[in-house]
Amino acid sequence: RECRTVSGICDMIKPMFSTCRRLLPLIGLMGGAALFAADDSRPNILFIITDDQRWDQLSYTGHPVLKTPNIDRIAQEGASFDNFFVATPLCSPSRASFLTGLYPHTHRVFNNDKLGIDVISHTLMTFPRQLREQGYETAYIGKWHMGLDDSRRPGFDSWISFKGQGIYIDGVINDNGTRRQLRGNMTDYLNRRALEFVNQPHDKPFCLYLGHKAVHNPFLSSPRHEELYSDYEFQVPPRNEADLAGKPALSRKRPKLDRPKMEGIGPEPAEPRRGRGYDPQSIVRDQLRCLAAVDEGVGQLLAALERTGELDNTIFIYTSDNGFFMGEHGSFNGKRMPYDEALRVPFFIRYPKLIAPGSNRDELTLNIDVAPTLLDLAGVESVIPMHGESLVPLLQDTNANWRKAFLAEYYLEKVAAKTPTWKAVRTDRWKYIHYLIADDQGDPCGYDELYDLETDPNELKNLVNHPEQQTRLTEMKAQLEGMLNQLN
Repeated sequence: RECRTVSGICDMIKPMFSTCRRLLPLIGLMGGAALFAADDSRPNILFIITDDQRWDQLSYTGHPVLKTPNIDRIAQEGASFDNFFVATPLCSPSRASFLTGLYPHTHRVFNNDKLGIDVISHTLMTFPRQLREQGYETAYIGKWHMGLDDSRRPGFDSWISFKGQGIYIDGVINDNGTRRQLRGNMTDYLNRRALEFVNQPHDKPFCLYLGHKAVHNPFLSSPRHEELYSDYEFQVPPRNEADLAGKPALSRKRPKLDRPKMEGIGPEPAEPRRGRGYDPQSIVRDQLRCLAAVDEGVGQLLAALERTGELDNTIFIYTSDNGFFMGEHGSFNGKRMPYDEALRVPFFIRYPKLIAPGSNRDELTLNIDVAPTLLDLAGVESVIPMHGESLVPLLQDTNANWRKAFLAEYYLEKVAAKTPTWKAVRTDRWKYIHYLIADDQGDPCGYDELYDLETDPNELKNLVNHPEQQTRLTEMKAQLEGMLNQLN
């Protein structure tokens, strides 16, 4: 008889929040948005994603000179997932996987080519979209990069973005339907708008998704950081001919791209480097300079959450959309290939109500795990099935059962014909890569690769033809086929 009104129900269930947040999905089934309106103690979410940032491109993960104290703080006061990978080492499909919990073969944002991606990204059932339907205030600030279209996507109360890649200097943004010409650096602008959102009053829990353009090419930093790291001498990994010989799919002859015929297919024209060098030293120093502004923005957001008393009730995540080659396997300033330098990214999460400071997890975790994790912590049951799994069990129990292998995939782009479509399966020790093209002799498996990551962590020695590894090769092929069938 005490539960005849919404307020009565809220009064009864409120004590349960602090002891058993896992009950929240049940509440959601009873009409969560209405129930939480009176006193919504669910966590805020602040998700920050950079572009093309390697897992080791932070001081916390061991970079020799880079200083990122504010980003490091997230890991120091939360958890670092040291074996966190993206399902596809490319911007657009990876971002869609973060948002949906799905592999590209299901969400269909296959690559960075323009055809159809605009339309598809409007149809995605993203985790912010689901959160908004269950009572969250949602905001998108930054790089969307699924097609050129910068119009508001469903599920966001506030939308600040730009077309395609956008540009660093004096860019144009779509500010909730109004296009504005900016002055200055895009990273600083995005930091400022994110800070404004956090500082404004909120009568509901919020989800802020901040997508930085940094540290993507052409690596243009704020003027105040121009002299940082000027003495850093980056050492390019030496060219390894044996490594390249074991990767025939990447050295095969390919027809030259007909750029005029590709008009309207590929990404927009690149922003100029403004006189900066294209040599590795110049590029690497500018990458680090770009990260300086990102780190400043993280510090500002942490301070704002502390001032408002919301820091410990906010799930704060920092990650990247894919890794980056810095000379490994003969590739500099690239991605797309199925090696860990491109697949592995940083992933830090701070939420003291669940995570002990300084936690480190080494399980195989993926970008498809983010959406189900955040919905789980917010007490929202997903309206779509997801390929990913919630990370909450790993954060609650060091002995939690978890995946022992994962699938990675990539689809050929018309603008990047060097890398063919591939599927790969990776375990703690082994990686098997299958390219979906036949070699010059017509062998459909002629370009395959197999690596023992325990003895060869840099993936330099292809063991696919090694006599002693044929049983392992057969097992890995079967595992890949089984995962593809399971994921349909």
